Amino acid sequence: MKVFKTSGTCADEIRFEIEDGVIEKVDFIGGCNGSLAGIAALVEGQAIEKVAEKLKDISCRNGTSCPDQLSKALKELVEKKNKTV
Repeated sequence: MKVFKTSGTCADEIRFEIEDGVIEKVDFIGGCNGSLAGIAALVEGQAIEKVAEKLKDISCRNGTSCPDQLSKALKELVEKKNKTV
């Protein structure tokens, strides 16, 4: 499971599992449980790039949001993968 420490949001971190470029599981630690459980349910089973693009730049406070932070985590993962290929 990958762990991403968030910045500027109520959630402290995002834990997620990826398999073959698809988001298998997402857990937000902290934050608004109902909304974040809804986001997790919507993105599970979706392609990383598609989700990262849709959620980027959504703002709640501090110029970011939990969805935006998930986008950043996914983009970071893709960038790391592309550097190792």
